[in-house]
Amino acid sequence: MRIVIAGAGSVGRSIAGELLANGHQVLLIDRDPSAIRVSSVPDAQWLLADACEISSLAEAGLAECDVVVAASGDDKVNLVVSLLAKTEYGVPRTVARVNNPRNEWMFDEAWGVDVAVSTPRLMTALVEEAVSIGDLVRIFTFQQSQANMVELTLPSDAPVVGTMVGDIDWPEDTVLVAIIRSDRPIAPSRHDTLEANDELMFITVPESEETLQRLLSPAKV
Repeated sequence: MRIVIAGAGSVGRSIAGELLANGHQVLLIDRDPSAIRVSSVPDAQWLLADACEISSLAEAGLAECDVVVAASGDDKVNLVVSLLAKTEYGVPRTVARVNNPRNEWMFDEAWGVDVAVSTPRLMTALVEEAVSIGDLVRIFTFQQSQANMVELTLPSDAPVVGTMVGDIDWPEDTVLVAIIRSDRPIAPSRHDTLEANDELMFITVPESEETLQRLLSPAKV
């Protein structure tokens, strides 16, 4: 894929390095000359320009871009970049960094954001995921669909312990996407039996979360 990253700070450069290692083409764009550290990500393309300007995005080749990542430290910039990428260039996928959790509500389809990544929220979710048993933890939200990825670690007294996945009446619009058991991921089939301390990963909708919590760990409701 060809990916343009707006914001060449530490976050943008780290993302670029990972994407390049995975075989993608990456261009980093930033208006701050001090951020153009070509030697830090030598395999990337670099552009000194303002990503909020149409002319800059045209020079970056957004018309041939598969993904735009708005990774600057300024939420206003990330929103503008996402909106321009989606409305002016029809970029198939936009991912935007949320710096201030109070601004998270704006990072949605109306601003051209397909996926919003809030570092504070993600870190909070990971802390909760690490210490919580029986609590449904929201990891992140898919902005286009408003579906959520959630996690729950099954307590030993969960009603579904010992039950096969295919025999459970899951809530509407809820999909079990992974079971993590003994630090190993399992792609669940209908014949897999749930065990105590399984970490279950779901894609679900907000209105089904309470039902899912009640099904898996009613003591926590």
